[in-house]
Order: sequence, then C-alpha cells, then structure tokens
Amino acid sequence: MSASPLAVVAGDETKRWSWPIALHCYDTAIAVRPDEVRAVRELGLRNLRRLQYHDPSAPGWRVIGRLYRPLKAVNASLDSPPTPHRRRAMLDVIAVLLTQCAESGRTFWDWTAEEWIHLLGRSQAEFRKHAPAWAGDEVRPYLAAHAYLLVSLDAFHQLGGFQRLTLSRRIFGRDRVNSEITRGRAILGSWGYRLGRDDGTLLPTVACQLFLLNRSPHLEDLDTALFDRVRRDRLLDGSRLNTLHAMQRAVAELGFCAPPAASTGRHTSRATGGAETWERWADRWHATSTLTPRVRGSIRSNLLKVGRWIAAEQPEAADPADWTRQTCASWIAALDRMKVGDYVQRTAGLKDRLGKPLEAPSKAGQITVLRTFFRDCQDWEWLPRRFDPLRALAIPRSITALLGPDPQVIADEVWAKLLWAGLNLEPADLPQTRSGHFYPFELVRAVTLTWLFSGQRSNEIARLRVGCIRWQHYGAPIAGDSQQVLARDAVCLLDVPTHKTGTAFTKPVDPILGQAIELPPRCGER
Repeated sequence: MSASPLAVVAGDETKRWSWPIALHCYDTAIAVRPDEVRAVRELGLRNLRRLQYHDPSAPGWRVIGRLYRPLKAVNASLDSPPTPHRRRAMLDVIAVLLTQCAESGRTFWDWTAEEWIHLLGRSQAEFRKHAPAWAGDEVRPYLAAHAYLLVSLDAFHQLGGFQRLTLSRRIFGRDRVNSEITRGRAILGSWGYRLGRDDGTLLPTVACQLFLLNRSPHLEDLDTALFDRVRRDRLLDGSRLNTLHAMQRAVAELGFCAPPAASTGRHTSRATGGAETWERWADRWHATSTLTPRVRGSIRSNLLKVGRWIAAEQPEAADPADWTRQTCASWIAALDRMKVGDYVQRTAGLKDRLGKPLEAPSKAGQITVLRTFFRDCQDWEWLPRRFDPLRALAIPRSITALLGPDPQVIADEVWAKLLWAGLNLEPADLPQTRSGHFYPFELVRAVTLTWLFSGQRSNEIARLRVGCIRWQHYGAPIAGDSQQVLARDAVCLLDVPTHKTGTAFTKPVDPILGQAIELPPRCGER
C-alpha cells in the first residue's frame, strides 16, 4: 500500500504530554463499506498479521487505508520495547481490530464501551474466550491502549487485575510517568509514609489509574473533582483507597487540589431528624459543650434519638423547657421497652441485632446522655430548674442490677495456643500489602507480648510510652542489657501512665515482656 503521513502529534518526553492521535485527520465514518469487508477477507490473516511472506503491496491495503492508518498511528505513539515479541503483539492488535470491523460492519469509532469491554474481557481468561484463537495473551494490553487512544475508553476498573502502570507507561511514556510518581513519592516519603519508598507498588498503581482517568500524566492536572469522582464512583477500594487519600494530600501540598476531607468517624454531627425545636437545642448544646468532639457527637446523636421519640409520642415536649418529671418518667419507661433500631436514623450494620431488646448498658447510656444534657442546660441557666436531673433521670434499679463486668473466660488450651503463637511470632506470620508490613515487626511483637504478659487493658497498653520498662536487682536500678545480672534474677518493672480509669502506677512484669519492649533486636539472644 502507498505510505501516507501518520496523524500523530509529536511529543517530547521533557515537555507536557498531549493526545497523540489527531482524530480530525481521519475518516471516522461508522459503516464499514462492502469493498472494505472484501479487502479484509482477501488480505487474509497472513497479510493482516504481517506474517512471513505477506504482501505489503497488496491492493487491499489501499482499500482499508482509512481503517489501518489510525491503528498504525497508535502503535507508533506507544512507548514499547522494540522486541520481536512486542512487535508481534502490536501487529496482531491491528489484525484483531480489522477483522472485528469486517465482522460487525461498523468501525471501531462507533463501538460502545460495553463492546470494547467484551472484546478485552474482564479477565485474561475471558479475553481468550472472545478473541481469535491466534491472538496471544500479550495482545490484550496493547488492545487496551488502542481503546484508550481511539475512543477514550477509561473503564479499566471493569478489567479486573489489569496492569495500569504498564499501560500508563506505554501511553504517556515511561520516563514521564516515573518522573511524576517520583514527585509524589518525595513528598510522602518526607512525611514518613511507607508509600514513599521506591520499592512500593501501591502508589504507582493508584497514580496511573488517576492519570488514565484524567487523560493526563501530570500531577498539576489532578484536581479535587477527580479525587471526589473516584470515591463517589468507587473506582478504587481497600488499600488503594487509602493510597488515594495519601496521594491527594501530596497533590494538595503541591497546590494543585484541595486536601482530602477529614474523616468524621462513626458518630458525627451530621445526624438529623426528630422534632425541630429539640434538634436546635441539641445543636446549641453541641456547640457549647467542652467535651471531646467524639463524645459530643455521640451525645448529640443520642439526643436526636430522643427527639425522634418526642416527634412520634410526645410532640408537646419538643421544647426542653416544657419537660417535667412526668416527661422524664415517660421517656425512661419507653426506653426500657425499646428494641434495637427504634428511633434511629440508619439501621445499616445492625444486621441480626435489629428488633432485639436493648441491652442494659445501652439503656443506661441513653439515660446518662439525657441527664447530662438537662444538667448542663440548667447549670448554664438556659432552662428553669423544674426538676432535678440526677433524680428524675436516675438509672432504674432494674437496669443497674444488670450492669457489671462481663468477662469472657478463655479455655486453657486456647490460652496455651495464644502464648505459643506470641512467643514464636515471625515476620512471615504478619499480613502485608505490596508495600510491605504496615508496622515494624519489632513493634508488633512488643505489643503482642504486652497483651499476653502485662495484664493491662487495651487503653492502658495504647498509652505506654518509650522508656516504660525499668530493671532492678535487689532494689538497685540496672541497665536492661546488663551482662552481670541474668534476666531471671532481675525484676522488670512496667510504668503505666495515667489512663482512662486510674492514675499512673508501676507493676512488675515477666522479663520476657521487658526484653520485647526494650531490646527487640536481642529478644532472640536472651
């Protein structure tokens, strides 16, 4: 066939990337003409695939020139290793698309996203099912590049475990993509993110997904709307969604988008519902209280539950100023008969608990919330003292009798297994992502042995600080790595700081725990 200039936009790896295929230079008519169908069939697979003894001057090439030229232009724009294996895959992609056009009677310009996804397959096995038998597995990635550059197909989240990084490097250029990823790594690495390491794969994968969706490999083109779209349409999940958060922070640090919204937790001030007057009072209390944000949000959510009960059962008590001892008694009586899911805004997550009677701690907590609300409002002189909240909203004896610790007894054989697992913990036992472990192995082992041997609550363990271990020998302090005193002859002391339920204190613990916390590298030597 006679050669014609390829309509490819020239690119420079050191400059901004631009779309390499100028669509206005091609005939994008939808219908495949009868002479084009005949030409594809007459050329045959030997010519279409450019196999040995193919005839490059066959008349059919001129007939299908308008179909062939954009496909050849796409191949010319890709950054692909010039190996025989890769060249064969790129030529086979052209053959696949030309035969599909002849069979469907429509050019690839008119194929829908569903048709492209059907041809690409949602997995490699599905591609093998729909593609011609002669098309190898290496054809699929190049076929995805053609779909992207010809019709802007970006539904790659429907293609399963597809290599976005490889595709991005082929389309945008390996050096350009690597350079932009390095910019993000540098910022995250300076903040201590494990994603900032050069050997991690999560950040490049997520970054390339964003580049493909944004049709640009430049960080300065990543705006807030793109990050919001990825979250809204759930284009990423799991650890990749966490990586998206980190990457948006890095892009925001460069000044190209807004930082990600802070997480609000389970209890938020966005809950609504119930009597409007009561909700305004709840908002006023929430804005005035000096409790922690999480506690304030939890109390407000429970107050709105009271407001929903008021709207349904006691509309005349919508204003807290109208509450009396009788109203308090009515609420406590109703609460004592409530079931899980009553007067709540959302029931998601309740599952099989929905409809079961409220447990005593839940009832006590609801009463305490309302008592706190009225006590504060009266102390702040917002409400007249028409009743004493401590008496009118006291927890009934029938509920307090059911309150108390509910320890779970661990069977001896189960505890023995836990001890063995903790003492023999190895790095291979810990789950890890493509970027490695979330926490250093020494930290995980120290926390594990602290849980097994310290006898402390989780909140007490979480408050432990560096230097919480001290060693003594006959009342005199010694160094933890002393070579003159055996570990079994020394006393290991654990300093527990002030915590939720008590003041700071010191207790003796097993030396194994002290070794794990203070000398993790030498734990195996002692």
